[in-house]
Amino acid sequence: MKKTIKRIYNSDLFNEFFENEKSTGLILIACTLFSLVMANSIFGSQYIHTWHMDLGGQSVEYWINDGLMTIFFLLIGLELEREIYKGELSNIKDALFPIFAALGGMLVPAGLYLLLNHGTIAQAGAGIPMATDIAFALGILSLLGNRVPLSLKIFLTALAVIDDLGAILVIAVFYTKTILWANLFYALGTMLILFVLNRMKVKSLIPYLIGGVIMWWFMLNSGIHATVTGVLLAFVIPFGNGEKNSTSYILQHFLHKPVGFLILPLFALANTAIVVSSDIGATIAQHYSIGIALGLIVGKPLGIFLFCLLAVGLGICKLPKGLTWKTIIGVGFLGGIGFTMSIFITLLAFDDQTIISNAKFIILLSSLVAGLLGFMFLKNTLKESIDENSIK
Repeated sequence: MKKTIKRIYNSDLFNEFFENEKSTGLILIACTLFSLVMANSIFGSQYIHTWHMDLGGQSVEYWINDGLMTIFFLLIGLELEREIYKGELSNIKDALFPIFAALGGMLVPAGLYLLLNHGTIAQAGAGIPMATDIAFALGILSLLGNRVPLSLKIFLTALAVIDDLGAILVIAVFYTKTILWANLFYALGTMLILFVLNRMKVKSLIPYLIGGVIMWWFMLNSGIHATVTGVLLAFVIPFGNGEKNSTSYILQHFLHKPVGFLILPLFALANTAIVVSSDIGATIAQHYSIGIALGLIVGKPLGIFLFCLLAVGLGICKLPKGLTWKTIIGVGFLGGIGFTMSIFITLLAFDDQTIISNAKFIILLSSLVAGLLGFMFLKNTLKESIDENSIK
């Protein structure tokens, strides 16, 4: 089984995915810095207005967040599908370890946030520190180079994918205010038709993409966030044997670059155009700010480590070969890089623009701290492992 997993993760698609996330992470950092500088420069008002300009009755920012991000979620869905059929999640025994890690990485941060914000107007932000940004997390890990063992890449990838699935479920369940059932049924009916085409072995992407647009339109007008369409669509696109000629593989391969080099950078530019308050101390002192920071910097590594320890202690699963409890803590810190998903949930959780702006700033600050801690912790831990092996 381990040899099978190793062969899968040495595949061209996994290597392409991992290298693409490294590049995407670096580009997102550049876009974020650029956007922050522009928003706080003499051109700030014009720059921010650019993202709020009307385009077809909605702002440019709206079409990025509700339209283009659906394609991002489609890619996440395709990656999750591959994990389930051929990856770390294809065997329940192997999947339990990252599943427990992801559960701990979601529940503990949310719990810490609610301890500080339960009963307040900011209570809805509990989902913010639950999220992990795949691009940044894998991007930071890739900066450590060849010293990173394959098992660590596999674990972080599986953890981040499961975490994204959790975030999607949180969005669908907790951030849906009013459901227009007719439109929802039309969206699900379209999905059913696509599923039938799948079972009839229709491999052409055209009917699935057309059906996906129809699904998105009805989902957009159903009250459930339209980006969920991306994940649902991914699971009706034929996977086949998962090889290079399969419909799922072809689409996933095609989407890597436009998502990594266009959609996510646009999302970063539009959503980090934040005017930093002159009173940063007051911003950091807000209960929701403390909740987000504690959740991402403390809750993530703590939850991931404790739930993994619990699962192994109860005999539910074993610590994967090549991993140590120190590397689990390091990965936990990388899990605290919320960025894309955390900002996305912030937009759904709050209506007050001041809270949204402050929360985005805290997410950026907390993600930076968590990323640096994870990088330094893993750098020292992996160096110790290399030194120990050289002595042996």
